Amino acid sequence: MSDSSNRPVYVVGHKNPDTDAICAAIAQAEFLSQVEGTKAEPIRCGEIPERTQWVLTQAGVQAPELVMDVRTKAEEICHRGALHVCEADTFLSAYNIMREHEVRAVPVVGTCGQVVGVLRYLDLLELVMPQKTGTSAVKEFIASTRKILEVIDGESIGADLPEGYEEEELVFFVGASSEEFVRLRLDRGSEQGVSGRQVVITGDRPELQMTAIEHGVKALVVTGGFQVEQKVIELALKKGVIVMCCTYDTATTVQLVRCSRMVKNAVERGCHYVEASEAVSELRARLSHNNQDLFPVVEDGTRKLIGVLTNSDLMAPAKTKVVMVDHNEFSQAVKGIEESNIIEVIDHHRLGGDVVSSEPIRFLNEPVGSSCTLIARKFRQSGRTPSKGAALCMCAGLISDTLNLTSPTTTDLDGEMLGWLSGIAGIEPAQFTADFFAVGSLLLTAEAMDAITTDQKHFEENSLTISQIEEISLEAFDERRDDLEAALVVLMKNLDCEVGAVVVTDITKKFSKLIVKGPPKVLENIEWTKVDDNVWDAEGVVSRKKQILPGMCRAIYNSVGGCLT
Repeated sequence: MSDSSNRPVYVVGHKNPDTDAICAAIAQAEFLSQVEGTKAEPIRCGEIPERTQWVLTQAGVQAPELVMDVRTKAEEICHRGALHVCEADTFLSAYNIMREHEVRAVPVVGTCGQVVGVLRYLDLLELVMPQKTGTSAVKEFIASTRKILEVIDGESIGADLPEGYEEEELVFFVGASSEEFVRLRLDRGSEQGVSGRQVVITGDRPELQMTAIEHGVKALVVTGGFQVEQKVIELALKKGVIVMCCTYDTATTVQLVRCSRMVKNAVERGCHYVEASEAVSELRARLSHNNQDLFPVVEDGTRKLIGVLTNSDLMAPAKTKVVMVDHNEFSQAVKGIEESNIIEVIDHHRLGGDVVSSEPIRFLNEPVGSSCTLIARKFRQSGRTPSKGAALCMCAGLISDTLNLTSPTTTDLDGEMLGWLSGIAGIEPAQFTADFFAVGSLLLTAEAMDAITTDQKHFEENSLTISQIEEISLEAFDERRDDLEAALVVLMKNLDCEVGAVVVTDITKKFSKLIVKGPPKVLENIEWTKVDDNVWDAEGVVSRKKQILPGMCRAIYNSVGGCLT
């Protein structure tokens, strides 16, 4: 089974991650790895904005892997490198594997590596146990002559073996009686029309060997390591009879011949299998009442075997360990967060109130301008210096969230950390700010829905969604207003929100325009300067956390007779 201790701790920001969320994940993963010796990996649960990608390029840092679900998956707990057999394997090889490793079932793969079914021990035994026990029935078996040769580890010296491994109905005949009695039985086989299906097994008896070949049997197996006379070989070639020689005694050879049938005849092909990315919580519900011994785990979409699971493996698997950065609410978190083991939260937003853990965790939440500020302080307090790439990422997260220390969310600690980090990263903050915000205008280039979901947060308790688009000019606002408003209506429907806002912020003038949709009473209570039915001007408003969210909450509460001021 995969060792849960080797699975990394995931460090992840919120859905629709902004620069602070992506960069905080990168920096915290480096802190955990370098300072605390924890195997940590930054991930993301949304697309990377163009400006953030520019930051990663400048920093020479690889983008975090996209992980949309942190629930424990089948591939993370399955027994990798598990035993398996191939369709063309014989009873003997499969039996030896299962007996040696004391397993009752193994997955079976086809020629291209795809899982075709499961082979159970009891099904395997049916290959060598005749369904009937009459005199003739016990002598009948199904096999390929090539597989017979493999099982007895023999040498073929007569007619050529067939090209493939196609199996056929055969009848074995042990030539241990007198030559006269053997001839009588071979004559009877000819009368019954089975000579061409007979496999005669005998020792060092040249005359009996010649008699069998003259009757046109399917194959002659000579046991005991005895040499076959040239005249026997020549007659076999003439009659088209396969001759095999092996070193086993006759009794052993008879048993081995029975064991030459391929396991494809006993495979349970209607078995349940599991795709690698399936969540264990869903598998428990789907497979809990299934009496299958084991479940092959396959690559998504290919059915190529990567491991196996049993029902007991699904009972209490290790949970994915997660560090949440730049958010503390399940509604904004990656899918499956409720089933993960949250070990730490680092944030600078309000408390959402729905994060729960099974044991005490580290929870760092302070009213600063950026999550990267808090992680930078952790580095400095530990006496460690972050890498140049991580330092640049933290600078970007800090600059983007505080608008280079001009946002009302800015604190003295933000300025202190930016000064320290910019020296490590080798950047000049003012120039970096100008370059950063010059990248990728969503207002000018993005589809309306992409523009409003790139930096969007959903506040479930207020049935509210707020999207923010930061620009260096609002010249294109009037041209895009209708598209943005239409996209907002669709987004609210998808999220089942009663109130939605798109905030387009001019970071150079510290000015925002808001498009708001919602009940008339909410719109009547919006405190900013009304332009028309759905647009407001907000002088000096740039922070969603400290200005826009509180203002929208006041409008919602006041609309129902509240007194939130």
